[in-house]
Amino acid sequence: MTLILASKSAARRAVLDGAGVAYEAASPGVDEDVVKAEMLAAGAGPAAIAEALAERKALAISALRPGLVIGADQTLDLEGRLYDKAEDLAAARERLTLLRGRTHRLHSAVVVARDGVPVWRTLETAVLTMRDVSDDFLDGYLATEGPHALGSVGCYRLEGPGAQLFARIEGDYFSILGLPLLGLLEFLRGEGVLAA
Repeated sequence: MTLILASKSAARRAVLDGAGVAYEAASPGVDEDVVKAEMLAAGAGPAAIAEALAERKALAISALRPGLVIGADQTLDLEGRLYDKAEDLAAARERLTLLRGRTHRLHSAVVVARDGVPVWRTLETAVLTMRDVSDDFLDGYLATEGPHALGSVGCYRLEGPGAQLFARIEGDYFSILGLPLLGLLEFLRGEGVLAA
């Protein structure tokens, strides 16, 4: 059975590649900003928005292609407020300054669809507490990371130098990377996509 990842995310592709999962990648073409604006206007919180985006991505490809389609999304929640990816390094510095010394949540959702219908879903939430890092540390970190800091909503890669930002992390590592993996692998084994 064909397995398709409805995502442009390099981190999500790396998670599946690392786990040895064969798949195709396709861009879902979902306007995330429109979806977020609609849901925020309706009073939805960051976790619900992550789930809705994952579902829309999966359904966008599943309506066009046979097989199982994985849609995934992640939102950053600081005290109930949704934050998007930073647009440039100055905005990344502002984001990291806002997060330092505080605890935030990452909501990572996965929805798998077949024939235009969701058939499996999960939502994992990780709780991350950032150290109260110095301005000098932030400057050095952003100089090292450069544009990589713009690839995630928190402006960090836990699999890279971003690990040094944190004092405490509670939650699944793969979920923090943006793809709750273990439950997904179990589902794929049950569908016969992966060997049991």
